[in-house]
Amino acid sequence: MKIRSLLRTVLYQTEKLIQRLRFISQPAELPILLGISFPKSGTHLLDQILLGFSNIAPFAKRLHSFYAEYEGESGAKRSPEQALAWLVSLRPRDVASAHLFARPEAVVRVCKPEFVPYFIFRDPRDVVVSHVFYVTDMEARHVHHGYYKSLPDFNARLTVSILGRPEADIEFPDVAARFEPYLGWLDRPEILTIHFEDLIHDRAATLTRIMDHLLARTPLPATRQLILNSLESSINPTKSPTFRSGKTGEWKKYFTEEHKKIFKEVAGDLLVRLGYEKDGDW
Repeated sequence: MKIRSLLRTVLYQTEKLIQRLRFISQPAELPILLGISFPKSGTHLLDQILLGFSNIAPFAKRLHSFYAEYEGESGAKRSPEQALAWLVSLRPRDVASAHLFARPEAVVRVCKPEFVPYFIFRDPRDVVVSHVFYVTDMEARHVHHGYYKSLPDFNARLTVSILGRPEADIEFPDVAARFEPYLGWLDRPEILTIHFEDLIHDRAATLTRIMDHLLARTPLPATRQLILNSLESSINPTKSPTFRSGKTGEWKKYFTEEHKKIFKEVAGDLLVRLGYEKDGDW
């Protein structure tokens, strides 16, 4: 495992050097591109878009690494120190991705000038539906896979994805409590917030916002249209699990009246805060 990790590091650094030589006339001290995402909200899609900058500037052509607050197979929660150590490990021109809580020390680090950060999220109702499909059918190594498979039907699984598993030894809170540690990213002007749905229904305008967020930090020697074309061409829906259906608002097909009731009970004003509803009457 150590040899594999070493080889991966050597390959990454070699490719990064080739990128530097490819764009030798451009400044080397470009910022770190960091995509922060709430799970099941378009992580891979945002990764693809940010890597698209490598076509017109010496950013890395692959992710430096991915960080998650919970270990997928064991469900173990990582410490604040681990998150900060990961952020410190990143270097100029890296592109990195994370399910990263907005803890004070992480916010201070990410909002420094050496980072250009983005935060993508999705309608939490679609998130819980996507979560059911992912845990049950797509990721057999997931810590909750066995439990979800043991449940009688989709409705039961969806209920668990909304309410969490408070009785379990492994931490898995309700959907609002899962989102709460990310809310701090919404209040920082240094971070561009992105609704996943906007990348489906208003992609051109959203890609423009993503581009402008970087250009406000550092100019790139390419036309705006060339940059936008690079970002657009980097999107590959077949490699993004969130594109299971390629649609938004899918929750309407799966939520029963009971699901609506329990979601409203646990989520409170979360949908209003995120801009998906004007009030609780939905």
